Amino acid sequence: MIFFPAIDLKDGQCVRLLRGEMDQTTVFGDDPAAQALLFQEAGCTWLHVVDLNGAFVGEPVNGTAVDGILEVTTMKVELGGGIRDLATIETWLKKGITRVILGTVALKNPDLVKQACRVFPDQVAVGIDAKGGFVAVEGWAEVSEITALDLARKFEDAGVTAIIYTDIDRDGLMTGPNTEETIRLAKAISIPVIVSGGVSSMADLQALKDAGGDLLEGVISGRAVYDGAIDPTQAIALLQEDNDA
Repeated sequence: MIFFPAIDLKDGQCVRLLRGEMDQTTVFGDDPAAQALLFQEAGCTWLHVVDLNGAFVGEPVNGTAVDGILEVTTMKVELGGGIRDLATIETWLKKGITRVILGTVALKNPDLVKQACRVFPDQVAVGIDAKGGFVAVEGWAEVSEITALDLARKFEDAGVTAIIYTDIDRDGLMTGPNTEETIRLAKAISIPVIVSGGVSSMADLQALKDAGGDLLEGVISGRAVYDGAIDPTQAIALLQEDNDA
């Protein structure tokens, strides 16, 4: 399993939200590039980045901050937030993003996701953010009537590299991930699943590994890393033991 430290960008700063509420923001730093370097020095090989402003307005907003991260790091970077068309996807991939994460557009225009997978093979992931089991979009401001599993199944055999599954009700609360639902999703589809939301401790990582480490591609954590509850180097070692077992 891969450990993905998270950098969520709001107004050019590194922040974390509670349950995706933009007015419930904790700022952890004003230099995203420097933070990315710290993760790289800790041994991380991947970085999860979200343009929160972009997710709400439907187009990239924190481009300068993302550019700064790409300039200083050799990590693979996955980026989501405000990516709604092929032109934006192409722009980010040309700049050095390893793969884009499509969220709102995956629900509202699944054919575009499939087209993107054909045009940009192995460079498109789908972000499925669920509230009460139903998919939320537009920066989590809208909750749909489709379940996470039903949406994920739309992309079987489409070439999606991963499903990034976030339980919004757990996000930022340090209460532990929704392991049961994540494992259920991973068992139901062939697309690799990455878990996000509520991962708050090394014990959570161990529990995910024990519950289905062979089913999950990786784990994303943000607030717990910034608060010091998870040490990235130790997290990588723990999850790598699962891969080597």
